[in-house]
Amino acid sequence: MNDSNRASEEASTTIDPDELAKFTAMAEDWWNPHGQFKPLHKFNPTRLAYIRDKLCAQFDRDPHADKPLQGLRLLDIGCGGGLLSEPMARLGADVVGADAAKANIKTAALHAEQQGLAIDYRAVTAEQLVVEGETFDAILNMEVIEHVADPQAFMSACGQLMRPQAIMFLATLNRTMKAFALAIIGAEYVLRWLPRGTHEWDKFITPKELENIADKAGLELFTSTGVSFNPLTDKWRQSGDMSVNYMAVARKAS
Repeated sequence: MNDSNRASEEASTTIDPDELAKFTAMAEDWWNPHGQFKPLHKFNPTRLAYIRDKLCAQFDRDPHADKPLQGLRLLDIGCGGGLLSEPMARLGADVVGADAAKANIKTAALHAEQQGLAIDYRAVTAEQLVVEGETFDAILNMEVIEHVADPQAFMSACGQLMRPQAIMFLATLNRTMKAFALAIIGAEYVLRWLPRGTHEWDKFITPKELENIADKAGLELFTSTGVSFNPLTDKWRQSGDMSVNYMAVARKAS
């Protein structure tokens, strides 16, 4: 083993083995809109609109252009099967999709090939990318931080991957009783949208905690939004309610 490979392996400190096994077992189901990842398929239009609009505002792009993200290098960390990586590539971004689960990367790469999309998928961690000297204009850190072993170390690693003008998108779940009732009891046990055990309430992160984690990593959260599900329309939307799901955008602290 050479020094580079040894350093990369030693850097892999924030992966939770139990979480890795959990998502590896579900890897083949990523692109089934009626399967175990059905909630993410429904969530995707809201996430994508938020990401596109904030990126276009940051880099002075026209969100209605055919490929508004052309020329931007983007990392989708914890990319899973590529549900966000593919749309970002279609919008013109140069996408690196990273996930610690090799089964996820295999699924993502195969689907991208079938769609004729050139996406650089890698079975690596954020820490490994730091060791390799990678940097990006944007990072998608969506529904990942509540699944890692050390959120602070993970955020710090992601911060090191950001170029000076880069922004990082974060999405996670607030640690409230409402979130426990809806995201765990409702989604996993009653509606069975997700396999039981997908989420652990004590790993949910409050907006204030996320702000503090970002601050210690040399980052600042400069905007955020709640995301709410309307059962009557069967759709997600941005909202002022951050008591369950929420998204935020971080930049390097000035």
